[in-house]
Amino acid sequence: MSGIHMSLEGMSMLLRSFDSLNAWFIRWVEDNNQTQVGDAHDSNCSYPDNLRGTKLLDLDTRPCSVDIGFFYFLSTTSLVLLTLLASFIYHLLRWQVVYVYYLFLAYLYDTKRRNRRAANQYDAFVSYNTHDEPWVLRELLPELEGKQGWRLCLHHRDFQPGKPIIENITDAIYGSRKTICVISQNYLESEWCSREIQVASFRLFDEQKDVLILVFLEEIPDQQLSPYHRMRRLLKRQTYLSWPRAGEYTGVFWQKLQVALETRDCPAEENPILTGVERQ
Repeated sequence: MSGIHMSLEGMSMLLRSFDSLNAWFIRWVEDNNQTQVGDAHDSNCSYPDNLRGTKLLDLDTRPCSVDIGFFYFLSTTSLVLLTLLASFIYHLLRWQVVYVYYLFLAYLYDTKRRNRRAANQYDAFVSYNTHDEPWVLRELLPELEGKQGWRLCLHHRDFQPGKPIIENITDAIYGSRKTICVISQNYLESEWCSREIQVASFRLFDEQKDVLILVFLEEIPDQQLSPYHRMRRLLKRQTYLSWPRAGEYTGVFWQKLQVALETRDCPAEENPILTGVERQ
């Protein structure tokens, strides 16, 4: 079978420049045994300037070649490695990463609030677990809002519907003079309660003001607090209030809580009003 003979005369304008768009044709002329291009060896390159006068068949087309298979392999391998690395970091450092993220949000909110110099909307935000809601509604709310006249911020009542929960938490903490953390076994096991006390403690350490009140509904062994390093640090530098056991007099507890809410803008370590047992 005889081959096909063709000329570059009609394509000379197309092939005067050398780039990745016509490099394929040069490779085709070199590799195709069925088609003979008679004047291929006489065609010169006119563009770019550094290749002007060079024979087309003498041009190195390798830089114009793109190995699609290798590109896909490299991209897929990189994606798999990044996914494995992200999974590894999330598994081992999940709480640290989440903690830093929420502290960053709190920092941004605190900066924005200082620039606006907004007044506090509430006297205290109450951070509690839903299992302890009966105590909050039957004991805490009637006493603080009903008898003492404080304005409290509660999840179920004052959080804005449709707003991201972390934004609601940050707004509540920074929109209140104080944060009351109602701590129990259920509280320590709650992820969102952990976020709330983290943001509140960040505000405490950042502003250096007595903005956090810890109320223990039950005795929590120290070993159960060991994963909560920030809470342990808080307990070492702050006194806390313990809810009296069943049948015990609650008047002193409410008096101390009232004084804690009345204390304004003094450094946390200088607050003398809570005289509960200190944790060592």
